[in-house]
Amino acid sequence: MARTLFDGEVPVHYGQVYVESGGEYLDLQKSLAGQRNGLLGAAEPGGLFLITGLHTGDVGFTVELHEQAPPLDDTWEEIVEASYQPAGDASLVSWGGEASWPLDLTETDYRARYSALRMDEANELDTRLNDEPLVDRYLLQLWPAPPAPDRILKQTSDIAAYWHGVAGG
Repeated sequence: MARTLFDGEVPVHYGQVYVESGGEYLDLQKSLAGQRNGLLGAAEPGGLFLITGLHTGDVGFTVELHEQAPPLDDTWEEIVEASYQPAGDASLVSWGGEASWPLDLTETDYRARYSALRMDEANELDTRLNDEPLVDRYLLQLWPAPPAPDRILKQTSDIAAYWHGVAGG
């Protein structure tokens, strides 16, 4: 059974949004260090660095908490996973701390699955104005699980391939 922790629009800048705990801003290079996937940076303690296709504007975003691993939903075009453990109160945070939404997470080991739709279209658009329809959409699912290496479960877009190359390179 899933519990929705957030469902709405999140403003992104520079194609970034984060899950932060412990009060520290995340660094892209440190977040991706040692990882294969480049969309869900989880190498910095207490944080998740999430890459979006859209550079600037609002994206659709949902965060769910599950009791166990949810089934894979193949309708998503990009799917990656990494391990995560909050280091205090966790929040979904937009670039520069412009906005944040508390997430009701305990300080335990989680598996994080990050899924995306229409990243290439959003990357091509670059900037979404407020009166334009949403282009890309993201789902972050969390469930208790022991730490394990990150993985790329599905990759279809050019922009995801680029970011996976950044992480792997």
